[in-house]
Amino acid sequence: MENYIIEMLHITKEFPGIKANDDITLKLKKGEIHALLGENGAGKSTLMSVLFGLYQPEKGEIKKNGEVVQINGPKDANELGIGMVHQHFKLVEIFTVLENIILGVEPNRMGFLQKKEARDKVIALSEKYGLQVDPDAYIEKISVGMQQRVEILKMLYRDNDILIFDEPTAVLTPQEIDELMEIMRGFSKEGKSILFITHKLNEIMSVADRCTVLRKGKYIGTVDIKETNKEELSRMMVGRDVNFVVDKKEQEAGEVILSVDQVTVASKISKKNSVSDVSFKVRAGEIVCLAGIDGNGQTELVSAITGLDKINQGEVLLCGKNITKAPIRVRSKTGMSHIPEDRHKHGLVLDYSLEENTVLQRYFEPVFQKKGFIKKPQVRTYCETLSGQFDVRSGQGPVTIVRTMSGGNQQKAILARELDKKHELLVAVQPTRGLDVGAIEFVHKQLVATRDAGKAVLLVSLELDEVLNVSDRILVMYEGEIVGEFKSNEVTPQELGLYMSGAKRNNTKENSYAKK
Repeated sequence: MENYIIEMLHITKEFPGIKANDDITLKLKKGEIHALLGENGAGKSTLMSVLFGLYQPEKGEIKKNGEVVQINGPKDANELGIGMVHQHFKLVEIFTVLENIILGVEPNRMGFLQKKEARDKVIALSEKYGLQVDPDAYIEKISVGMQQRVEILKMLYRDNDILIFDEPTAVLTPQEIDELMEIMRGFSKEGKSILFITHKLNEIMSVADRCTVLRKGKYIGTVDIKETNKEELSRMMVGRDVNFVVDKKEQEAGEVILSVDQVTVASKISKKNSVSDVSFKVRAGEIVCLAGIDGNGQTELVSAITGLDKINQGEVLLCGKNITKAPIRVRSKTGMSHIPEDRHKHGLVLDYSLEENTVLQRYFEPVFQKKGFIKKPQVRTYCETLSGQFDVRSGQGPVTIVRTMSGGNQQKAILARELDKKHELLVAVQPTRGLDVGAIEFVHKQLVATRDAGKAVLLVSLELDEVLNVSDRILVMYEGEIVGEFKSNEVTPQELGLYMSGAKRNNTKENSYAKK
């Protein structure tokens, strides 16, 4: 008989209009890395939230080391040694790294906070596990990769031995993903048990011992990783074969849609510029990808192009019109669609309904309003149509509050809105972040279809496979500059890696292209 450290037996969890978990059983062995795989909205995060005490199930029970336990909240979970890194980090942005790590378990003597003791423990843990962070840095000033390290250190600081990672690599660079995989292997060797939610089959094949698959809230099966492959896992997950190769024909690029000329953007956290004298063009009928390790200016450059941040020097032209200082609505009406990097901060109003979010940039058009009053039937019909086309799943349909939807379905809602809106340029930043393989296949087809329809696409991606498979042209950014330009079919991942790390440069080539 197997000894399991955690058993979730016949768990059922319901929300209005949807059964998120339908009689699911999941068993975790001590010291194993157990992957939890499923489509967006399959119930993975809900199941882990039940284990962490954020939700109470309608049916079922949880056992730890064979004993039934009651987990009424995260405090109970922590006392049982269960920690969780959430898909959207639970950090206080105006607090320091150290303050976030010790929040709720602050060491004190006679009511006085013992920060030095806490600092020493955090530094020791970060050195032991290779999770170097600056304890005094503010969360709002550090990268998402660093923020994830803070979340992991929060678990380790509380001496958790059952670690839940919910989509831990969705916002990480390839290098950070490799580091995280090594850290997880180290935890496993120490005897810690890991539950690992992901959509990325390569990661599961690389690091997991077993994998449990959910589909539409139901348990499909648990497999030993050594006895399966990516194709079988994807079939279990989506119920059909998935094409991992992007079907894309060669075509000639047309007129210039986006022109970025000598753009410089100042850094918000240092005296050095985030973007320095960057020039490039994106033409109709092509997909141009900005590639690079996170933190090398891509975010700031896209924010400047889309109007989220101001440009200190240079200019941006869209369809021949100077939009350097134009408001976001003017950019939108000129022909720009934008899938933002941070879907919560810049993509959605989380406490609005799905239908309201669907028309965020179009509610003022005659089709959706009359004399300042929203035409609610038309908005609802439009939302239902888009949801069907893009497979956006929600418990209560158009009236669902977006905050309650899964991360993947929130992303699909943004994709639906931006792709359906009339545009000449699509700026897509991490468009497949947090999506399952079936949804990624669909998004890649939509990007290629946008290109084939004669539109321009500016893609920003940290996924090398996506960069190479979807792009026509690749611009590599390093330390705020474009250091190389390639056709996607003429460069290898290894060559790209050298440019992304700053080991090679080819500014002359890019500059000559930009001046054409």
